[in-house]
Amino acid sequence: MEVPNIPNLIYYAIPFFIVTVIFEGIILFKKQPQTYQFKDTFASIAMGVGNVLVNLISKLLIVLIFAFIYENYRITTIPFAWWSWLLVLFADDFCYYWAHRMGHESRFFWASHIVHHSSQKYNLSTALRQTWTGGFFTFVFYFILPFLGFHPLMIFTQMTISLLYQYWIHTELIAKMPRWFEAVFNTPSHHRVHHGSNPLYLDRNHAGIFIIWDKLFGTFQPELKEEKVIYGLTSNINTFNPIKIAFNEWFSVFKDAFSAKTSFTNKLKYFIKPPGWKHDGYGKLSKDLREEWLSSTSRNKIN
Repeated sequence: MEVPNIPNLIYYAIPFFIVTVIFEGIILFKKQPQTYQFKDTFASIAMGVGNVLVNLISKLLIVLIFAFIYENYRITTIPFAWWSWLLVLFADDFCYYWAHRMGHESRFFWASHIVHHSSQKYNLSTALRQTWTGGFFTFVFYFILPFLGFHPLMIFTQMTISLLYQYWIHTELIAKMPRWFEAVFNTPSHHRVHHGSNPLYLDRNHAGIFIIWDKLFGTFQPELKEEKVIYGLTSNINTFNPIKIAFNEWFSVFKDAFSAKTSFTNKLKYFIKPPGWKHDGYGKLSKDLREEWLSSTSRNKIN
């Protein structure tokens, strides 16, 4: 099979990222100069630069693993044809949905993914606020792709396309896309919900490109006019220090696990269970916060 020469698209996109972040920043600053935070933007850019540098190492590891699976265990060979790109588009996006969802439902994966949610602002620079550690283990959700016969180059190209797609949805300058587009694709409106710390919006809209996965698996939540999105975390870390942003939650999860006076099994659960879980039963998960909010809202409407 002839393997095409496909460059790393991220490197070509970097100038576009820089120009659009500056352009959007000028617009936002002119609209609300008192609320635009340059420190937050610079922190996001620093996280993005760190992510690119660290990925030089993590991607080398993943390439070796994917190549090993592809060469020794693939069940078929999928050629570089037009239809195979359609297949990998949906297959990769399906894997991304579950990897992203697990990033919210297991504290081990959340310790990395929390970086992307740590900003209390929402703009294009937020898209660049990426983990420095997640690349070393979230790839396990993509093992099925080389096993099915997708060439590693095709997989990594589609991963990059997915990442590039998700850049433009990190903005408040676009309210809604056409209804048909909102029904199928991930949009700024859908993704604003995902970045919300409101109880109603927690752990919703994990989509990469297609919002259909959230609708199929019960994690979809539309953005409501009456419920303005509050960005950030339920308990914000309030720092612009890239080192703290990258490793704060890792420190917290190890601290919680090792300081807990409980069994070894329960200590492990601090890594496996969702964020907010406590061995004594007093922790609150996102579903608990959502149920409390919905219950309170229902009582208020009755009264």
